[in-house]
Amino acid sequence: MPDEQPLPQPRIRKCGAPEVHQRLLQDPEYQARRLEIEQHLTRFLYFGLENARPGVTEIPVAVHVVYSTPDGNISDAQVASQMDVLNKDFRATNPDIIKVPAVWTNLASDTRIQFALATTDPKGAPTSGITRTSTKTSSFSTNDDVKSAARGGADAWPTDRYLNIWVCQLGGGLLGYAQFPGGPAASDGVVILHSAFGTVGTATAPFDLGRTTTHEVGHWLNLIHIWGDRLDCSGNDDVADTPPAQRPNYGKPVFPHVSCSNGPNGDMFVNYMDYVDDDAMVMFTQGQAARMAAALDGPRSAMGRTVVANPEV
Repeated sequence: MPDEQPLPQPRIRKCGAPEVHQRLLQDPEYQARRLEIEQHLTRFLYFGLENARPGVTEIPVAVHVVYSTPDGNISDAQVASQMDVLNKDFRATNPDIIKVPAVWTNLASDTRIQFALATTDPKGAPTSGITRTSTKTSSFSTNDDVKSAARGGADAWPTDRYLNIWVCQLGGGLLGYAQFPGGPAASDGVVILHSAFGTVGTATAPFDLGRTTTHEVGHWLNLIHIWGDRLDCSGNDDVADTPPAQRPNYGKPVFPHVSCSNGPNGDMFVNYMDYVDDDAMVMFTQGQAARMAAALDGPRSAMGRTVVANPEV
């Protein structure tokens, strides 16, 4: 294989989840499943079930490393660093949560969701939870080729039992993408650019704190971008405690950033579901935690197990 020039590290966040969602919406069955999921969410919140789930849900993770260059074959330590970030972010124990402006500190939420690399593979054999696949494909896109061994990637482990995360080289400036609940089982999961995964190894600033995976797993648990993927103030993320926002925020905004008549506090750009740099996104809200709880009660109800865990750990 001839030497290939590495693709430049993206400088602004770009997520492919809306593109995947729009593609899947061409399927009437996906449309129907998405409607059912949102109807379940409405009932779930109406009956106040967001706190009914006992304890903490631990989700087993399969990380599929798909690489065409040595850099892309990331280390176990890089994978472990990402798992640590996920657990801190979803449990609201991340030290940088102190960056949340005072007006929103009461909204920052422990989702009572945590993650662990799978210890048993689909056949019941012991595993590290990490697979490694060498490929001739130099970069992937949102077309899900990375999720198929026949197309140069790696097949998913059963997606009703594992959160599948593919780590690879992505093109087009993508940092990652996810599939919302309700999509095809074979492609369910999250895809992350290897240099935006974890906090060591190939992780590269400004996306070197593992927040791309936090963002995409949020989508996998049915969260929408805080501006609702419209640019005219009519977008809605269907979460009551995130202010409306006109468009994504990038980089490191200064509080307050006002749009869509949302003053005096403005956009909640510190939210994991915005497009800011890794060191500027630091929180999920109570409403987002409730929406994720509804996903675990509904379309992802077979996922994970209840564990006893100290929220302070």
